[in-house]
Amino acid sequence: MKKRWIGFLRIGLMVLGLSACGVSGGHSTTAKLPNASKYEPTLFFHGWGSSYRAENQMAHALVNAGLTKTIVRATVSKRGKVTLSGQFREGDYHPIVEVDFKDSRNSNPKQWGRWAKATVVKLQQTYRTKKFNVVGHSMGNMAIMYYLRQNQANLPKLRKQVDIAGHFNGILGMNYEPNRMKLRSNGQPEKMQPEYQALLPLRQTYPKNQIDVLNIYGDKDDGSHSDGSVSNASSQSLRYLVASRAKSYQEQKITGPGAQHSKLHDNVRVDRLLIRFLRN
Repeated sequence: MKKRWIGFLRIGLMVLGLSACGVSGGHSTTAKLPNASKYEPTLFFHGWGSSYRAENQMAHALVNAGLTKTIVRATVSKRGKVTLSGQFREGDYHPIVEVDFKDSRNSNPKQWGRWAKATVVKLQQTYRTKKFNVVGHSMGNMAIMYYLRQNQANLPKLRKQVDIAGHFNGILGMNYEPNRMKLRSNGQPEKMQPEYQALLPLRQTYPKNQIDVLNIYGDKDDGSHSDGSVSNASSQSLRYLVASRAKSYQEQKITGPGAQHSKLHDNVRVDRLLIRFLRN
């Protein structure tokens, strides 16, 4: 009887051991890609009230230009859970990640920054990402900037940052009227909005000599010196926050009807600037 009981115990332990192995394997989230350190994804962040669909034009422009063949979607829930659809392809070292914030009508830029960080962490856990690039439109730029306000220790290194139609120091009709915002010679706004003031620590903490920055803004050429929603001065106020520490900083103005705020992410001139900047 004792021997029979020992036999059942051994069988039970073996079953438990196999079950434990199954659980461990099932929870593994790391994709095993050769040369993982070579992969450098570009993350696209859409604007307020928008979705990943606003990123499609730019993303497919990069694909058509031969920069990548891979587009992955990262869906971020209201609670910050990130789900990846699609996967990186072996040997395609510059994949695109279209980020889709489900609570896109949330107006708290700090929350957008936390969601951006959750996305970067998810890619790090899944693909052992070491470096990445970002492209933001409108509120997506605040996601990037407030992400950078957080602790960067042990996170992948940001190499290239593209800001499109950034309202760093406020929005027309909400914070100021056309042609009222003034910048000092160093790019500092004469009057700083609270969200901008919260970003001022970046003047000391923005990664030193690490990030190339391209700041794209629109001017409808109608006398408002704006894209219809954001003044050029608000977009250009980025310079005061990052230019002294960035590896490089450049601005590009898009003019005409296609420079309207929500049209900039579908503008072929913007596509060309992105391709040139991300390819180099």
